[in-house]
Amino acid sequence: MKVNAYLIVFGIVAIVVVAAAVSTLFNSQGSSQAIGNPSTLPNYGPAPDFQGIAAWINSPALHISQLRGKVVLIDFWTYSCINCIRTIPYLNAWYNEYGNNGLVIIGVHTPEFTFEKNYSNVLTAVNNFGIKYPVALDSSYGTWNAYGNQYWPADYVIDANGTIRYKQLGEGDYNGTEAVIRELLQSAHYSVPSIPVYSTVSGTSVDFSQIGTPELYVGYATARQPIGNEQGFSPGEVVDYTIQGELQRNYVYFTGDWYNANDSMIAAGKDAKVYLLYDAKAVNIVAQGNNTLITVGLDGNAPQESFLGKDLSLAGGSATAYLGMARLYNIIDGPSYGDHEVVITANPGFRLYTFTFG
Repeated sequence: MKVNAYLIVFGIVAIVVVAAAVSTLFNSQGSSQAIGNPSTLPNYGPAPDFQGIAAWINSPALHISQLRGKVVLIDFWTYSCINCIRTIPYLNAWYNEYGNNGLVIIGVHTPEFTFEKNYSNVLTAVNNFGIKYPVALDSSYGTWNAYGNQYWPADYVIDANGTIRYKQLGEGDYNGTEAVIRELLQSAHYSVPSIPVYSTVSGTSVDFSQIGTPELYVGYATARQPIGNEQGFSPGEVVDYTIQGELQRNYVYFTGDWYNANDSMIAAGKDAKVYLLYDAKAVNIVAQGNNTLITVGLDGNAPQESFLGKDLSLAGGSATAYLGMARLYNIIDGPSYGDHEVVITANPGFRLYTFTFG
């Protein structure tokens, strides 16, 4: 991470501006004495401080003790997680509505994959998602472990006295989370608008009862089940995969040359393909490339416009995408839930980590 050299006068001005901003945002309203104690909410004990943070985005380093008098929402997330991504519009809306009136949101970015430890990757994701609240890079899981957390995403809401009063593990229940935020803000003597904002958020609606395919990992060390090919995994080797017999739903199959990495499969030859029979509405892949071309087919043809994923382009009868940074790519976004076959044809360098569904 490079630091630019500035004239001393600009440095002085910057220090003054940052100090003023931090004072305005994080100083407690009134004193640090106990403020309200809604009896209807559970008491999970004092909130642990941030630990093992590698870097901060959108903020200088923070401590829980600085935030007394504020209501704090700690959001554990990682940038390639589809469940986390679907939560971000609500966090942004709450930050915009309550961020200047008692609420502090802090995204604790705890990586699932090695590439999510990269500062520039996280910074790019933060900017792409329009996140303005502070983000802490918890690359060594210090804060994750301090909270005893096990989920992406997971939200912990802390009252003005520094006590955890609410937990939301996994996405969803946005109305319940906002109701707690509003209750704790009012208990801390902040005013709140008469109407909650969650119902106005343009988020993605998912009916999990309709999804018949779980998240599928394809690295030999990360996969929760074997791949569909009879050859199976060969750690650290390139395998020329073939398919024998019919495809089985919810198993990933490969044809052509693929290098077996611990957390992914990497296309190692021309015409490398991935096959999957799935039951869902949307299909996402966590993948990366070096401006690497992939072509996506659905049920034996190019996806129709109504099924085209947000990261695909339809031209000349083919649905394609050029992959760069390791992240989540949406390749299918259908109008309804159902069974389909998706096929990805990839050039060498395409790296596939996982399939996720919506």
